[in-house]
Amino acid sequence: MRAIWKGSITFGLVNVPVKLYSATEEHDLQLHQVHDADGGRIRYERKCEVCGKKIAYEHIDKAYDDGEQTVVLTGEDLEALPAERSREIEVLEFVPNEQIDPILFERSYYLEPDSKSPKAYVLLRRVLEETERTAVVRISLRQRTRLATMRVRDDVLLVQTIRWSDEVRAAEFSALDDDVTVGKREMDLARSIVRDLEADFEPEQYVDEYQEQLRTLVEAKLEQGDALNTAATFGETEEDEGAEVIDLLEALQRSVEKRKGSSAKADAEDDAEDEGTDEAPAKDAPAKRTSRSTATKSTATKTAAAKKPAAKKPAAKSTATKTAATKPAAKTAAAKKPAAKSTAASKRKSA
Repeated sequence: MRAIWKGSITFGLVNVPVKLYSATEEHDLQLHQVHDADGGRIRYERKCEVCGKKIAYEHIDKAYDDGEQTVVLTGEDLEALPAERSREIEVLEFVPNEQIDPILFERSYYLEPDSKSPKAYVLLRRVLEETERTAVVRISLRQRTRLATMRVRDDVLLVQTIRWSDEVRAAEFSALDDDVTVGKREMDLARSIVRDLEADFEPEQYVDEYQEQLRTLVEAKLEQGDALNTAATFGETEEDEGAEVIDLLEALQRSVEKRKGSSAKADAEDDAEDEGTDEAPAKDAPAKRTSRSTATKSTATKTAAAKKPAAKKPAAKSTATKTAATKPAAKTAAAKKPAAKSTAASKRKSA
């Protein structure tokens, strides 16, 4: 990572030199615009409306127009602001962690100690952890004075810029002013759904499916070109069979039943795997395991079929006994044949 700001944290008379780093990054696949007719790239040029020339960034200033006149602010003008020149993260107060509303959060930054001894940094980190407090700070960053919070994450001080109070809109919806009655049955079903979905949050288990599919699409396009068959690449899209459910109670009931069905199916699959006799292997199970399971099932069926007639049909059993009794006789006759063969050989010899 590359430091984007360098300064110090100040609380009381304590000064903690730090470097600031962006704590997050975008993982989106970068796309650009092209003309659909010929594939030519679409570019946005910075042209001056007066001279018509393309203008480089270093020759671009900012301006404010109040409708009657325009005020141009140069880079030197902006750098002259006292807040812009400040290189301090000023701690304003320490507040309980739970008092910061998440709607205020914007961007996150890591703070790295920037001195030979990180003692002051570690001291601040420990006191925030032990008191379970979050520091509300003020920082000038990228030509703006920002309000921010500072807390501990993985033994590192984390600064998160937050919005000013007047930047958060009031949530005023007339529909919520109505007096709504929620029945006991509806609450019980809703609680049941919540219980089924209770878990500890682990962000690593979630992935950006859209970006994964977008990358798959790009790779397939590179290999197959415009002849790409999206249905073959991603499979047929299943249409939503369920119609809109107007009755809230019915929707809750369906949700509970669906969850129960999914849980029962998962339990059955787990039991089958534990026993090692899967009668209906999953579609994505290895082919070797599927054939083995099928063979086991076939053998078991044949064995059961062989035992079943013997138990239910005594006549068949009697016939089997006669057959078994006949076999020794046939065996005796077969045993006598070598003797006959020997006698015939003696007669030929005498002759």
